[in-house]
Amino acid sequence: MKIPEEVLQKVMSSDQTTRDLAKKGDLEKIKEHSEHEFNVACVNTPSFQNSHKIEGLYAITPDLVDTGDLLNRTQQAIIGGAKVIQYRNKRAQQSLLIEQAQLLQQLCKDYEIPLIINDNIDLAVDIDADGVHLGQHDAKILDAKERLDHTKIIGISCYNRLDLAIRAEQEGASYVAFGAFFPSVTKPDAIPVAMSLMDQAHKSISIPVIAIGGIRLNNAKSVIEKGCAAIAVCNELFSADEIVTTAAQFTQLFETSFSKRINTF
Repeated sequence: MKIPEEVLQKVMSSDQTTRDLAKKGDLEKIKEHSEHEFNVACVNTPSFQNSHKIEGLYAITPDLVDTGDLLNRTQQAIIGGAKVIQYRNKRAQQSLLIEQAQLLQQLCKDYEIPLIINDNIDLAVDIDADGVHLGQHDAKILDAKERLDHTKIIGISCYNRLDLAIRAEQEGASYVAFGAFFPSVTKPDAIPVAMSLMDQAHKSISIPVIAIGGIRLNNAKSVIEKGCAAIAVCNELFSADEIVTTAAQFTQLFETSFSKRINTF
């Protein structure tokens, strides 16, 4: 793989061995010798980043075995303003996972938004998804980076721990997720998170932060105003009678918050 000029310039400021390898264009040897410096350089280099932004309403699909229903609900969420779709289905067998993921990927491609696969690097590779989201007990970031194209998105769950988020950024994560900020229907045993963690995160990391866990229309404003890039929502969105309207209401909360921040300058 050819090393982008921006990355080359950044690693050239490292030790002599790294500079010598960079001159030879030996990408793999640079990664072996100086993994941390290489990852940081790539994370902050536009040509090594996915063109999709992680922002706004991040919709996590429900566990549906009816593929038609899943696609219909997901399309409604997108029409309402969802900016990212994460495919998660703990009830599906492998054949159904592949079928649904492929169809969702095409749907997301039609609307030009990213599809993230939950906890399954193999599936992400098989359908050429836009990225993968991993928990702390799933595959490691470096495993994902080895198997996925360098432009793919890698998200990491960090629960209530800032140290995990800092390490995730150092290892090359595209974004991190904190939560649960509120009691969650999807994950009732999720670790509770204090709002103050958002303030700490903004001072410590530069990659996007997603808020997750029990987020509803009546509490989303509080985490959005803390400056999260996105809110991850499942039950409140996909169980709604009017999914398009609900998605639009979540999206409006971001637009209102952004307008307030602009007007304070």
